[in-house]
Amino acid sequence: MYSNNSSVDRRILKSQQALKKSLLTLMQQNALKEITIKDIVEGADLNRGTFYKHYQYKEDLLDNILEDVIEDLTYSFREPYKDRETFEIENLTVASIKIFEHVEKNKEFYSLMLKSNVLSGFQTRVCDVLKDLALQDLQALLPDSKVNRELQVTYHSYAILGMITEWIKDGFKYSSTYLAEQLLEILRYNKVDTVFKLSVNEENK
Repeated sequence: MYSNNSSVDRRILKSQQALKKSLLTLMQQNALKEITIKDIVEGADLNRGTFYKHYQYKEDLLDNILEDVIEDLTYSFREPYKDRETFEIENLTVASIKIFEHVEKNKEFYSLMLKSNVLSGFQTRVCDVLKDLALQDLQALLPDSKVNRELQVTYHSYAILGMITEWIKDGFKYSSTYLAEQLLEILRYNKVDTVFKLSVNEENK
């Protein structure tokens, strides 16, 4: 019984991934309003019935894609301090910085972020996610109490988004590892050595 359920789950996941890939591919050349369900299922090599098993409208499919990206972005952001009681930026390593790997894995989606009117607000949403995660998960032990924590987090969030945006505009000519190395060098150059204590409610997430 378990094996059968697993097989069904894999088929469902495969169908959904095919539909998502088809929509993203179509959106590279067409506005969302010009894309039909028929276009999507043909690109996914599926039938309309399969589409309607999972989604009612093409907008629902796009929303599902957005949810996937945000979930993976969240996971990638938390990777450096996962399973830690404290997090020191000065001990950050290239291997633990996963956010650029996340963007590279979803490069088709992030490319659309810059050229699609439908996703025009997603850049702001990325920054909001990064800011909220930092504010919720991390409690900074700042040596200077004059530093406004929210403004500090905003500064770093937009800085990371800026790196991502330029990377996309340059056609991903650098590797995700190179971007992680550069971020680490920038932090070291600016002598960022803040120690963060993980918020109790977020430690196990």
